[in-house]
Amino acid sequence: MSQLLALLLGFVQGLTEFFPVSSSAHLKLAKLFFNVREIPVIFDLACHLGSLLALIWFFKSEIQRLFSKDKMKLFYLFVALIPLVPGYFLLAPLRELVSDPRYLGIFLMITGGILLLGQKVRVKGKHRPVRDVLLIGAMQSAALIPGISRSASTISCAQVLGWPPKEAVRFSFLLAVPTIVGGNVVEVRSLLKGGELSQLLSLNCLVGFAAAFVTGLLVIRFAIALLEKGNLTLFAWYCMLLGILANFYLFVYR
Repeated sequence: MSQLLALLLGFVQGLTEFFPVSSSAHLKLAKLFFNVREIPVIFDLACHLGSLLALIWFFKSEIQRLFSKDKMKLFYLFVALIPLVPGYFLLAPLRELVSDPRYLGIFLMITGGILLLGQKVRVKGKHRPVRDVLLIGAMQSAALIPGISRSASTISCAQVLGWPPKEAVRFSFLLAVPTIVGGNVVEVRSLLKGGELSQLLSLNCLVGFAAAFVTGLLVIRFAIALLEKGNLTLFAWYCMLLGILANFYLFVYR
């Protein structure tokens, strides 16, 4: 893999991470488009670490406030993480079954459907914070399936439950921090066993990391402001269209 391709893939990761369109699906589709097959998992990890650092940098004040003043929100974030544990094991067989890139288009279209439901459906009833965050955490587990966006699932779930758009978006991205950290820890453990972790300091990984970090920093403020307006219909139709094009490319053209 050339450094130029590493730069482009890092750019794709940083650009799509903060929109509800599945950055992992975009990264995989970009690899297919450039006809690159032999990219190690460690490179994807480097790109995700770059966008994660951009996320932490943007929310650093709110993260500090969680531990100093807003302990209740910190508790809710912890509760929202609970469904991930059973979700990881329950969805493991399905994740293995649909790990083939040919399914990406289908699940991108499902992401579009989730976003449309978040725009159209509202549950009436009393606001119950613990129930709500458990449901949001359960929906986050759906993003373990390649092509389903984590932020689309969590933001749409919060909107269905009647959360204001700004609160839904902020909670979703704060929840992303421990979730992505946990996922990266799992990846690091497997890479340690395979003796591949030292490749994280390779030039391609450093280029991908830097590209994802810088692009993420440039994009995140605009992305959050746009998402907080509450209208995600554009992203829904984008995922639908991209899913259709991906299906055509993967099943007909290739």
